[in-house]
Amino acid sequence: MKISKKIQALILVGTIGATFLTGCSSTKPDEGDSAKGDSDYKIKVGYYNCDHMTAAPVAVEAGIYKDLGLDVEVIGNGKVPEAMAAGQMDAGYIGTKGLVGAIPKGSPIVVAANNHKGGSEYLVVANDIKNPEDLIGKKIASDPEGDLLWTTDYGPETGLPVDNSKYEVVNMDSSKDAYLALKTGQISGFSTCDPWASVAENDGVGKIIASTKYKEESTGKEFNCCSFSLNTKFIKEQPELAKKLVLAHTKSIEYIYTNPVKAAKIFAEAYSVDEEVALMTIYKKTVGEGRTLTWTITGDEYKNNLAMYEENKAFDEIPAYEDVVNEEILKSSGADDFDKFIKEKVDNVFPEGMSYKEWKEKAMKIDA
Repeated sequence: MKISKKIQALILVGTIGATFLTGCSSTKPDEGDSAKGDSDYKIKVGYYNCDHMTAAPVAVEAGIYKDLGLDVEVIGNGKVPEAMAAGQMDAGYIGTKGLVGAIPKGSPIVVAANNHKGGSEYLVVANDIKNPEDLIGKKIASDPEGDLLWTTDYGPETGLPVDNSKYEVVNMDSSKDAYLALKTGQISGFSTCDPWASVAENDGVGKIIASTKYKEESTGKEFNCCSFSLNTKFIKEQPELAKKLVLAHTKSIEYIYTNPVKAAKIFAEAYSVDEEVALMTIYKKTVGEGRTLTWTITGDEYKNNLAMYEENKAFDEIPAYEDVVNEEILKSSGADDFDKFIKEKVDNVFPEGMSYKEWKEKAMKIDA
C-alpha cells in the first residue's frame, strides 16, 4: 500500500542543528585499574532543543539517573550523530532519518528504544505578515525546495511557492536561534517543531500559518519520528550501564506522563521558555496528540521508515533493520510495558480527548 506524501515528507524531515560538541569525550576508568566499576564511568547524553527530546533533561532534574546510580552529563542542542560517530557521546536523542543515514557512513549508532512516534511541525511568520503571500521576497529560516513539508503541507495550505528563489533563505543552527531571529526582526518566518512555534505565539512575536502531524490514518501504519540511540562501542564496553540508561529513558517518559507539571517546570528551565508554553507542550505530547512519547519498539514502525526511505531514494544505501535497531537492550532493561503503564497509570487520570483546560486543572492538583 502506498504511503501518503504527507507522511513521507514528515518522516523524511530531519533537523540536526546546534553548536558542535568539542572536547566532550566520555570519561572511562583508568586502564588496568580493575578496582573501578561502572559507577566511575561518566556517560554523555545529547539531545536537541525540540519538544520530542523532553526525556533527557527530565531524567536529570527528576533524579532518575541518580536513582539508578548513573553518572550522566546531558548536553543540549548538540549535533548528536556527529558527536557519537566521533566517539564524543555515548547516547543521544536523534531524529531517525539522520540516524539511518549515518549508519552506512560508519557511524557506530543503533536505536535502543523508541522515543517519539509523532509530533507537529509548523510554519511560523512574523506578525507583520498579514497574508501568506507577504512572505514572498522576505528572509526565512527554512528551505522550501529541500523540505518536502513545503510541497505536501506548507505550500498547499498557504499557496506559497515551493521555490527558494522567491525568498531570501538563511540557515539557522537551531529552532531557538530562528525564534530569536524572528523576535529581533532579522527574519520574517521559519519552520520548526515545538516549543518554538508555541513560544512565538505565546510571546506575541509571531503566528502559525501552516502545520502538520505525523499520522497515517488511511493505512494505520505506524512510523517513527526520533529515537533514543546508543553508541555501539558503549554497548559493548558497558553493557550493564547501557541497560540502566535505557531504563532511565523509560522512567523519564513515565515521569512526564504522571507528573506533568513538574516535568513542564523542568522543560521550561531546560528550554528557556515560559512555563505555560511548557505545559502546553507536555499536554500535546501526552494527551492532545495522543500518547506520542513512548519507548516501545514494535519493529514495524522502523521497518516502515526504512521502506519509505528506500521508496523515496532518501539515501544511496539503506541499512538493514538489524543494523538500525537493537531490541535486546530494551527487553533486558527491566522497563515496564508501555501499554500496560498507560492503561493502569494514565488512562483513568488523563484520558485521551481531555481538553487542555481540564488537563491543566487536574495536573496542577496532582503536582501541587
